[in-house]
Amino acid sequence: MRLIPIVLLTALAGQPLSSANLQIDHVTIAGRDLRTLQAGLRAVGIPTVFGGAHGNSVTEMAAASFPDGSYLEAIALQHGAKPEAVEKHEWARFLKTAGMPAAWALRAGDLGAEIARFRGAGLDLSAPVRAGRKRPDGVQLEWETVDLGAETRGTFFPFLIHDLTDRNRRAFINGKPLITDFSGVARVVVAVRSLKEAAARYRRAFGLPEPAEQNDAEFGARLAAFPNEPVVLAEPLPSGSWISGRLNEFGEGPCAFILAANGRRAAGSATRWFGREVSWFDAGKLRWRLGFE
Repeated sequence: MRLIPIVLLTALAGQPLSSANLQIDHVTIAGRDLRTLQAGLRAVGIPTVFGGAHGNSVTEMAAASFPDGSYLEAIALQHGAKPEAVEKHEWARFLKTAGMPAAWALRAGDLGAEIARFRGAGLDLSAPVRAGRKRPDGVQLEWETVDLGAETRGTFFPFLIHDLTDRNRRAFINGKPLITDFSGVARVVVAVRSLKEAAARYRRAFGLPEPAEQNDAEFGARLAAFPNEPVVLAEPLPSGSWISGRLNEFGEGPCAFILAANGRRAAGSATRWFGREVSWFDAGKLRWRLGFE
């Protein structure tokens, strides 16, 4: 399913999340060591499977795939990656950490049409870049990506990804969803310096209506969410917040991901965001923030 043109957005009012304008392809956490990232996810009940090394000779990945076709990607440095090559990687600063949310991507069926769409909205775009990786079973995967906006790929705005080979082989490394307790990635929480300015940029880029807003003192942010869209903007509260530190060190970009639970009840650190109950996994085990609703 490709991104829905802006002219059709008026028909989306009241529609479920699956009809959202922004369709998440995958979300990415990045760090120095893949096994460490996998161990953290495994400790909170999220298994991953190794997906192979990327053709850039810098990174390798593992993934937790979900029934809706989205997946959570853990990406880290290949053994023996050359320092000069690492420094040139778009996510170099994230790859030097113990692990943290780094980026997110939207699925694009007709990449040419989407490029024209976003250019028409006045958005800066990169040229399409071809990339790929070989799975451990020898299956070669190829895709193209396009960056939206002038920021680092997939940070303030998501990037677009279009498959040149069978997408299911990229998303489902073992031929089927790895996880069924969760149906997919429901929301990406993007840390921003100014909620007003960030919301205005998202509205222009994607043709979105005014967002709803609320405070979450425990999360440390004022939040903005667009109806039926899987993105939440988070501005740090004036009282001081971990999000301020993240912004100072890494700039605007994903600071948390939220999964859609299949009947699993929220417990423990549950809160409500825009009418939905959200719980957080143990951040001490993950070293970053992952929740479910």
